[in-house]
Amino acid sequence: MTGIEKANGHKPEGLLDVLEFGLGSVPRPKPEELSYDLDAALDSVLFLKAEAPPDAYTAKTLGTERQGNGIAISDDGLVLTIGYLITEATVVKLADNKRRSVNARVVAYDYDSGFGLVRALEPLHVKPLALGSAKPLKERDKVVIASFGGRKLAITASIVARREFAGRWEYLVDEAIFTAPPHPAWSGAALLDADGRLAGVGSLYVEDAVSTGLRSPGNMFVPIDLLPPIMSDLVSYGRSRAAQRPYLAMFTAELQGTLVVSHVAPGGPAARAGIRQGDVVRRVNGEPASSLAAFYRRLWAAGEAGAEVRLGLVREKMPLEVTVRSADRYSFLKFERPH
Repeated sequence: MTGIEKANGHKPEGLLDVLEFGLGSVPRPKPEELSYDLDAALDSVLFLKAEAPPDAYTAKTLGTERQGNGIAISDDGLVLTIGYLITEATVVKLADNKRRSVNARVVAYDYDSGFGLVRALEPLHVKPLALGSAKPLKERDKVVIASFGGRKLAITASIVARREFAGRWEYLVDEAIFTAPPHPAWSGAALLDADGRLAGVGSLYVEDAVSTGLRSPGNMFVPIDLLPPIMSDLVSYGRSRAAQRPYLAMFTAELQGTLVVSHVAPGGPAARAGIRQGDVVRRVNGEPASSLAAFYRRLWAAGEAGAEVRLGLVREKMPLEVTVRSADRYSFLKFERPH
């Protein structure tokens, strides 16, 4: 599922050679050409392993064992990662580039941004990575992608696109960052700007980094700018206190301009309303849904979680309209408030 799981294995030592082999001949950062201490920045990126219980809501889609990266961002052990690694996790372990291992606990997961936070339960002995901004980044800018493993797994990449990204799991980022060449350990990897500051967090491997529909392998990063506005809430409450968006528990794929339901989560709002895999979504509350991004924007414009949403569908060439009472997606999770 994640960038490191695809490489297989359970320990950092067993993954490094496999992942380095996967990098091939991609460019590597040269410390003498950088304005910051590369090794110190790389040491801030940790190996992260998380385990969720088999009965977790996300176990079927994300698995129970997840591996990726975490980024130390504070002196008190706060570590930033991509949220799908730690959603509903009951066990979290971190390891640094010197193979020191510590336990951690989940602090927060924010569905809207996709960020997750954990806190180490023992001192990390690494320098926190300073937060930067993705706003100045533009196409053709050079960046460093850092995963755990130090220089061995750091690459130099280019920004190849800044555009919206819509994920089939009811997720939308307005100005996602797309980079190439792809890094094989993208999950929770750090995107470093020209000053060595954190500009984004690795989320996905994509086949169309340069442009939708054009084969161009790369990675998608979530801009770090989404974190500061919600940081206080995440640390104090485990989630943003902003009004929650309507959630349908429905996976939707955009195929050549057509929105097709690819999966309906059992027991979720869409399933209760009778929506089926293979249904085609045409309209949301009477308005056309011309793209996945447009679908989500019209869905979320319906109000807060719990709002009723009218979907115009086509099933086996027959039109029909279904009313779905949305839900708060956090209500499906095994979720604990931070200590």
